[in-house]
Amino acid sequence: MWAIFDYFAKYSDRYFTAMLQHIMISLISVFGALVIAIPTGILSARNRYIGTAITGLFSTLRILPSLAVLLLCIPLIGTGTWPAVVALSFLAIPPIFINTALGFKSIPEPILETALGMGMGKRRTFFTVKLPLALPLILAGVKTSTIEVIASATLAAYIGAGGLGEIIFTGLGLMRTDLLLIGGVTVAVMSLSIGALLGMLEKKLLKYHFI
Repeated sequence: MWAIFDYFAKYSDRYFTAMLQHIMISLISVFGALVIAIPTGILSARNRYIGTAITGLFSTLRILPSLAVLLLCIPLIGTGTWPAVVALSFLAIPPIFINTALGFKSIPEPILETALGMGMGKRRTFFTVKLPLALPLILAGVKTSTIEVIASATLAAYIGAGGLGEIIFTGLGLMRTDLLLIGGVTVAVMSLSIGALLGMLEKKLLKYHFI
């Protein structure tokens, strides 16, 4: 415990810099995944053939180890923060994409027929009927992806992106338990906290969701 206190007394600035890097890498990666996964998920739900092709691609990405994806990015886009963001975005895409596609595919047909019968156009039906009904599954996918990205972002240190992974890998290299605990516990607490916050947000947004 004294070693941990000593670390924070001497290197607290390094710790908070690493934590901020970790958070920024994770947030940008999840945002990038949202930009790609939600539109392709909606397109997949509309077109069976395109959906099959995209689902196959993203399902393959899902089974690839996080470190393998990061290392594959090195010869293509080099090292540093942005290559790590690209790699982590690809890792975050599958859960959001799959849940988005499933959310729109599982909308009961009678509800859509009722919306059309009430004179709603396609645009209005999408925003007032389809999107609200698909939202619970989309949010579940976002929550899963965010937690996975925060955990996987520790590996980004392997390609020079910084973050809490630097503290963990330094601890492994120097056989220092204090650094392993500092880095590992911070990532675990961060993952649990984000999961809890997204869970609260999900409940608030879906407070009046009965279907």
